[in-house]
Amino acid sequence: MKRKLLLLMIFTIFIMGMAKAERPSVKPAPNGITMPEGYKDWRLIASSHRSDNNTMRVILGNDTAIKAARGGKTNPWPDGTTFAKLVWKNKTHEAWPTATVPGDLVHAEFMIKDSKKYESTGGWGFARWLGMEQKPYGKDADFVQECFGCHTPVKDNDYVFTHPAVIP
Repeated sequence: MKRKLLLLMIFTIFIMGMAKAERPSVKPAPNGITMPEGYKDWRLIASSHRSDNNTMRVILGNDTAIKAARGGKTNPWPDGTTFAKLVWKNKTHEAWPTATVPGDLVHAEFMIKDSKKYESTGGWGFARWLGMEQKPYGKDADFVQECFGCHTPVKDNDYVFTHPAVIP
């Protein structure tokens, strides 16, 4: 019995090690923000399309963001809100030429609401990782000024471009 338990423990540790080894190590953004765990399982806030650079985006939210969106409490968004914006190049579907589908991943962007920690950037922390390699964007922590500058025109919407999609 002890031998079976020992073998089961060794097997479990081996499998856990394999699972961890398969996950690529993603470096933090230059401002220290790390890629949020589990963001791929977050729920939809909205989608968008940019015709100027031929990209499509889905904006996902953590539980705090979803609760705020469903409750109409988005201006301001509550502290703890985190958005993931996943951006792909547009691609034409090979079997349906009028359909646009995700092509190559351009980047994954994140906005994290902490009104005290990120006071100098409207209460939002920004981070971006490029391509499937998930290379951190920016040479140094000042890259956030580029992000914040882009979001300044929507200051009256708590610096957020996205309007939650209406779901019946």
